[in-house]
Amino acid sequence: MPKVKTEKKSRIHETIAKQGILFNKDFGQHILRNPLVIQSIVDKAAIRPSDVVVEVGPGTGNMTLQMLPKCKQVIAYEVDPRMVAELEKRVQGTSLKSKLQIKVGDVLKEKKLPFFDLCIANVPYQISSPLVFKLLLHEPPFRCAVLMFQREFAERLVAKPGDKCYCRLSVNTQLLARVDMLLKVGKNNFRPPPKVESNVVRIEPKNPRPSINYVEWDGLTRIVFGRKNKTIAASFKQTTVMTMLEKNYKLHCSLRNIPVPDNFNIKDLVNKILDEADAATKRARTMDMDDFMSLLHSFNSNGIHFT
Repeated sequence: MPKVKTEKKSRIHETIAKQGILFNKDFGQHILRNPLVIQSIVDKAAIRPSDVVVEVGPGTGNMTLQMLPKCKQVIAYEVDPRMVAELEKRVQGTSLKSKLQIKVGDVLKEKKLPFFDLCIANVPYQISSPLVFKLLLHEPPFRCAVLMFQREFAERLVAKPGDKCYCRLSVNTQLLARVDMLLKVGKNNFRPPPKVESNVVRIEPKNPRPSINYVEWDGLTRIVFGRKNKTIAASFKQTTVMTMLEKNYKLHCSLRNIPVPDNFNIKDLVNKILDEADAATKRARTMDMDDFMSLLHSFNSNGIHFT
């Protein structure tokens, strides 16, 4: 039995090798090959002739070549020099070459992305979360992103309070953007096929952004979603959480010349805030955006910060 499995895997690798490139799974290389799916993604992005488009992980350029005639420029980030060479070869000697700028390297290591209007990409799944937040915290805000993700990740992006997959990712993303599911993409539309199904989502940054300190927000949601099925009060009882909050509170008081009472107890203050905000018995998985904003405001108003 193992012999048959080995032979089957060998045939797959031989087929891929004949096509010129052996894909590197360490880079999450699963090339989208269905032209109808590619066309649908590009169409849903509603590219304008004046648009600068960022693409992450263009691979051999199947989607890049569909976008180039429709926009002003595509800035493509690719970590694999072999893919870069393939993409360059496909535009060589064409009018599209001048519209394509390829940046070789990891997009996550870029200190600041250039100005762009759209981001359209079949995202390497292992960088999904950091890429989403790198994009959403980019200044100035872009118009929208149309991105392919692993289905489970996409479902978490759009989840609402009470949904099984509602989590910190859902709340943090939806604070900064509107997220909509666009289409499902089966694994057989890729070469080589991944082990999971995929979904395409549209992410439209809120402009202007909510007037809220995102670092504070992220600190709060990190605590309450650490145990999303437990009560908020239980989430704050952890020793490491209390130690951090006490340190931040005393720093806050020191910077404002506010005396800290000798009998000060951070647990008492936290419990008081949770009770007054009517949050102690709530659970993160059922709380909506307004609930979290109200809770953060209550903590900050009492001198407790999460930075």
